[in-house]
Amino acid sequence: MSYHITTTYNGTFEEAIETVTAELKNEGFGVLTDIDIKETLKKKLDVDFKKYRILGACNPGMAYQALQSEDKIGTMLPCNVIVEEHEDGTVEISAVDPLVSMQAIENEELKTIATKVRELLASVIERV
Repeated sequence: MSYHITTTYNGTFEEAIETVTAELKNEGFGVLTDIDIKETLKKKLDVDFKKYRILGACNPGMAYQALQSEDKIGTMLPCNVIVEEHEDGTVEISAVDPLVSMQAIENEELKTIATKVRELLASVIERV
C-alpha cells in the first residue's frame, strides 16, 4: 500500500505550486506552511538539491473533527503535499495518504475522517 497519492504535472514547478495551492483551496484546505527544501539545504548544509517544496495543507473542518476524535492527532497534522522537480524537468505533486498514515490508530471515527480527507486530497491530485 502506497503512503502517498502522486501525479505528474504538465507545466513548470512554479505553475505547479500555484495550481495545487488553488486546488487545495477549492477543497477547503489552506496552506499553513511552505518549506522550501532546496533553499533550506543550501543555507544549512551548503548543498545543492532539486526544487522541492513541502506545503502543509489543512482543512480546518476536518482537522477540528479529527482533534475531537483523537486529541493527539495533531502530531500528524497538517497533511503534507510536496511539489518536486526531477533532473529531467518532470514535475510531480504528491500528497500524504492520511488513511495509511493513521492506520496504526485504533479509532473508527478517525478512520472515517481520514477516509474523507483522503478523498479530498485525491480529488486535488486528480485535478492538477
